[in-house]
Amino acid sequence: MDNNLKALFGSWDAAIGTLLSAIASTPFFKLNETQQKHLDLLGNIMQATGSALAADSEKKLSLNKIGNQVQAIGNSTVVSGILIPLNEETKSEVTIKGNLFQAVGSSMALPDLLNANKISMNTLYEIYGALLQVIGNALQGLSGIMELQGKQGENIDFTGSWIQTMGAFIQALEQSNNP
Repeated sequence: MDNNLKALFGSWDAAIGTLLSAIASTPFFKLNETQQKHLDLLGNIMQATGSALAADSEKKLSLNKIGNQVQAIGNSTVVSGILIPLNEETKSEVTIKGNLFQAVGSSMALPDLLNANKISMNTLYEIYGALLQVIGNALQGLSGIMELQGKQGENIDFTGSWIQTMGAFIQALEQSNNP
């Protein structure tokens, strides 16, 4: 597969995956627990695949390439927490770590983007998309920590999921504009 096509498919696969996971975390959609789990699982698998394809599309080693690899690891970690039969506390800890890996992965693209000789509107969109994903994943990690402490974190998880989704769609749209 051509590297540009791989990057384009990967960015949209990841964006749609974030959307599915965000829907799974949205309380007013009234999904039962099994539906939420399956939708979140599919969403994280799509995100991991999309990030892996984006990383594979880059010819040279860069922070962006490594960041996409770290994001894929983060999503794979969340998938492990969903699939592996663990007690609830351990599942939460695995999910928190997966979300924080994703935040770190998204943030790794920022130095490359900010070091551009001339920052264009396209670069600004890429920066905004990456920042939104960092913020969204960090909020999801924070919500998990809060829930482990016996506090209510559902609304923070919901908000983080949708912030991450907005960032992923901005990046997918930007990738579509620059094949």
